[in-house]
Amino acid sequence: MYTMRDPLRRAEQLFAGREAVVCGGVRRSYGELAARVRRVAGLLEPITDPGDRVAVWALNSDRYLELFLGIPGANRAIVPHNTRWAEPELIYATEDAGARVLICDRDPGALAGVVERVIRLDTGEYDELLAAAPELEPAIEPGTLAGLFYTGGTTGASKGVMLTHANLMANAVHTQLAQPIEDDDRYLTMAPMFHAAGVYAALAVVWVGASNIVVPAFDPGAVLDTIETEGITCAIAVPAMLAAMIEAQAAQPRDVSRLRWLSHGASPIALEVLKRGLELFGCELIHLYGATELSPLATIFRHEDRFLEGDRAKSCGQAPPGVDLQIRDLEGRRLVTGEVGEVTVKGPNVMVGYWNKPAETKAVLDAEGWYRTGDLGYLDTEGYLFLVDRSKDMIVSGGENVYCTEVEDAIYTHPQVLEATVFGIPDDQWGEAVHAVVVPRDGSALTESELIGHCRTRIAGYKVPKSVSFQSEPLPKSGPGKVLKRNLRAPFWEGRDRQIN
Repeated sequence: MYTMRDPLRRAEQLFAGREAVVCGGVRRSYGELAARVRRVAGLLEPITDPGDRVAVWALNSDRYLELFLGIPGANRAIVPHNTRWAEPELIYATEDAGARVLICDRDPGALAGVVERVIRLDTGEYDELLAAAPELEPAIEPGTLAGLFYTGGTTGASKGVMLTHANLMANAVHTQLAQPIEDDDRYLTMAPMFHAAGVYAALAVVWVGASNIVVPAFDPGAVLDTIETEGITCAIAVPAMLAAMIEAQAAQPRDVSRLRWLSHGASPIALEVLKRGLELFGCELIHLYGATELSPLATIFRHEDRFLEGDRAKSCGQAPPGVDLQIRDLEGRRLVTGEVGEVTVKGPNVMVGYWNKPAETKAVLDAEGWYRTGDLGYLDTEGYLFLVDRSKDMIVSGGENVYCTEVEDAIYTHPQVLEATVFGIPDDQWGEAVHAVVVPRDGSALTESELIGHCRTRIAGYKVPKSVSFQSEPLPKSGPGKVLKRNLRAPFWEGRDRQIN
């Protein structure tokens, strides 16, 4: 079995002089990258112990890549922080993980009081420490924890997904078997690297000696310029990114002729967006479906572009070699082709569990290692997966998971709110947008803008409702008293082809 050191060892041995990573004006060879990754271990050796967690709060960069490789390579676990989290969310993840060190590219604020040591990327401190550090390669086993990837915010829905070296390397193997990256590819990293999806191909890119071109933050025009000037051949984008790129390319065409494929996933996407993308980019389109708990891939739909006019366009593909996929009923029994049930996944890519949450782990992982995704779907006769709904109460907006209960908790802190519920509604840019239905207290003059502003002080911006409906009558409820969200949500989705990724 492999560890995360193996891809870089191979790349250094075979392609030491080849360009490994590009970010802005920085261009580093595989020989240079490998040396810096070993120095990450040297930097961490005197200030941490084996197995310690190291939090990273930063935008994409060449240094983020070396930290993604170097922290696990130092026999420590990386804890990537979402750059869009609010302060309470950042503090929760840092404390829950027990991170001793924070590496960040900004003022750490209150986080400085949570960790023992802060190392700044933006002040030159990190580079100075790295230059002075020795090159080390401590012993690592494949089953060693490589990272804790947090799935949500400060409520009970927030869980640290425990991914080992073996998990992440299995995903790299699965990626290469189903969606090969070639040694002359120039892969564009534009999705946030704090997401498992943002680094889903990073190890495969290194393993074959391809080049990784990193952009710090997404801007559609700048991304298209990079595709043209750097000769990008492949990339992943969440649907909101892809839609923005399409608009920018239509307004000002760039030379994108070297693109081999564009993959997308993490949130719903309209077929019309894919059709326009095919027209403007003229490359293979690849649909990815998965979860952080799966390191993250569960299915891959190669050449989706060939099926945009048929029923299979609604599929999210087949399980790659090495991944087993079944549809099961509520009792865990396997269902036959065409029957709708819960999507369950098994393979070496499946997480070992949730950090310090044995009950939550047991709820989704059975004794045989099958992971319950919480998504409902069915398989056709050729093993293509079709998703029909989510059993988890979650919205996916622009590739970000938004838990309804977390947003509802924020809304309920407003003193003029009597009742509230939250769900996702169609959004052409983000796939789904957060919408709230609120029953104000009698005599209240609460407005949409006031409530949205109130929520913005308590949760990350992407979780804040984009729109609010007010009503005087109580929210509709079932016999046991559960709010009937389906009744409230239905008018927004009427006539829509809701594709769930």
